[in-house]
Amino acid sequence: MGSPDVTPAAVAAAAAGLGRTLEPAQAEGLARYLAELAAWNQRMNLVGRADWREVLADLVADSWHLADFLAGLAWPDGDGRPKCVDVGAGAGLPGIPLRLFWEAGSYVLLEPRQKRAAFLNRALSLLRPPRTRAVCARLEQAGNLFPADLFLSRAFRPWPEVLELARPLLAPGGRCVILAGEEPPGQDDPRLAGWALEAAAFYSSPSGERSFWSLIPVSMPR
Repeated sequence: MGSPDVTPAAVAAAAAGLGRTLEPAQAEGLARYLAELAAWNQRMNLVGRADWREVLADLVADSWHLADFLAGLAWPDGDGRPKCVDVGAGAGLPGIPLRLFWEAGSYVLLEPRQKRAAFLNRALSLLRPPRTRAVCARLEQAGNLFPADLFLSRAFRPWPEVLELARPLLAPGGRCVILAGEEPPGQDDPRLAGWALEAAAFYSSPSGERSFWSLIPVSMPR
């Protein structure tokens, strides 16, 4: 059984305590997601936190901060664009709550583990965010999902490896967004060779300071 106290009103009140005012549809969607997550978390370790309020404050809040960050970036127009791929989607954080706050383009949650992919599909069937789907596959098996306008990574691999993987998979003008618990590297950092830091945002969570980095590929010097 999930948590019986996960109601839209309770979620809205908890979010308000974190400084976020939710629209009714957002509160209802988050309540459904958190209740389903709690139910599945009893059978498999999706997240390390047991109480939905902790999940909201320390994980789901990332999604509305990320939504604000992404909304401030310039995206290509066109059918289904921006085309976004969330790599190593896990329990759907930040991706599923993100789509309640940022509905632009199309969004794929890429997850290679079957049980986690099953949870993602269940959560998506309950929330029905627009143009959002889960794909159970490894990155190297998902060539049909690319090129993408956004390659999103949260704890998928160390960020230098993520950049190496993302570069050939981005559409012209595409970007890689990293969710991190550290400040972005300086432009003279050799690990950033071939990339430029487009934008960064910082915020506090119960686990400490966090940040988003938007990185765009640039021509490598000859």
